[in-house]
Amino acid sequence: MNRAFAVMTALICLLFASAGFADQPTPWQVDLQTPVTPIMHEIKWFNYYTLWFIVPITILVLILLVVVAMKFRASKNPVPSRTSHNTMIEIVWTVGPVLILFFIAIPSFNMLNAQLTIPTNPDLTIKATATQWLWSYEYEGGENPLSFDSYILKDEDRAAAGKEDLGAYPRLLAVDNELVVPVNKTVRLLVTAAPTDVIHAFAMPAFGLKIDAVPGRLNETWFKAEKEGMYYGQCSELCGKDHAYMPIAIRVVSEEQYDTWATSAQGDLSGANRALMALAAQPADAVRVAATESK
Repeated sequence: MNRAFAVMTALICLLFASAGFADQPTPWQVDLQTPVTPIMHEIKWFNYYTLWFIVPITILVLILLVVVAMKFRASKNPVPSRTSHNTMIEIVWTVGPVLILFFIAIPSFNMLNAQLTIPTNPDLTIKATATQWLWSYEYEGGENPLSFDSYILKDEDRAAAGKEDLGAYPRLLAVDNELVVPVNKTVRLLVTAAPTDVIHAFAMPAFGLKIDAVPGRLNETWFKAEKEGMYYGQCSELCGKDHAYMPIAIRVVSEEQYDTWATSAQGDLSGANRALMALAAQPADAVRVAATESK
């Protein structure tokens, strides 16, 4: 019975296996991207939380406008009221906004504090340097720190890179060399721009991450990706004529895959990236576990 169930599970996973989770903008998207970091979970919660204030206020203002327009129009009130003020109204529209701002400010400050407080002893430190119009990454630590450049992937280079699947590697968002990080590990990110360059911004929506890259200044942030997959962002500071062609791609993998990639990338970055792509195209871990149990 268990063996039959394991085989059936493996077949189902094989049938529906895909190239892996990839979060990116979608047509007519009105909601935030799926959160995959603790900070982004808080941001999405705060987004819905503020709607409980915004929607009622908007409806109230609309109702008041309609009432005023209908009840106090010139045809119905040819002689306007000469009331100068109303004490109760003054109290309500002073105390009300103060209370609303109080309930919004507390979780807002808590979230801001979580974003700006860098966890002690991060598992990995990466420096991202912006230049017109690419990102350069350097993995800090070790005797031979790994570093490479990340350019936008041109359409004519897709076949050679093995990235012809527009679903997994979308146009204007895919890059030649992705930033690779391990899942469930705290990554400290140092962001700057080349000394003679302009201001850029490192933004990854699914991570709740957005920080300026300023020449001559080192800004610091962090993230902890909770789900494996490919995630896309862009430079979010107008930085020149090719601002729209400066994407950011982060591939989140298991710790074992990351260790293998980091070792291989020292000598052959392209080969190491291709190996990760091949693993991403394979069925999920559940398939391998089920296949093992069926033996």
